[in-house]
Amino acid sequence: MIKFMQIIDNGLKWFLAFLMAAIVLVVCWQVVSRFVLNAPSSITEELSRTLLIWIGMIGAAFAYRTGVHLGLDIVTQKFSPAGRKRVAMVLTAAVSGFAVAVMVVGGGNLVRLTYQLNQMSAALDIKMAYIYVAIPLSGVLIAFYGVCQLYALATHQSLPVVKGVH
Repeated sequence: MIKFMQIIDNGLKWFLAFLMAAIVLVVCWQVVSRFVLNAPSSITEELSRTLLIWIGMIGAAFAYRTGVHLGLDIVTQKFSPAGRKRVAMVLTAAVSGFAVAVMVVGGGNLVRLTYQLNQMSAALDIKMAYIYVAIPLSGVLIAFYGVCQLYALATHQSLPVVKGVH
């Protein structure tokens, strides 16, 4: 499972780097076409918004994996190591449950509904379901990483550090 997780980690890191490079290029082209060429591109605004959605959702899953997501440990610092471990297990299970219930199931329903209704994006002329698929995908990733974290906590192991992040 660790090897599979490392493959996903590496893939996400490169995918997010690609999305970040793409949004930089799209926004730069938007500025050039609007202010230099005086002929604003019709798709750059919507494409940058779509890229930002994907970066935000997939980036949230990657941030959860790398432990850089927002967390408060003021109260748990006062617990014993065993108490901290129990709290970590409960919170990890809660995050995984939320990811499955809200992001995978709810996001999956949103994708299905927008696909069935054939809702299209205005400028890109693609189905909105393809844009929204970032929500259940992110939920699956967060749930997967949560299960890996629960397994590591239960077996007294630590998950490998993602190289090139910290």
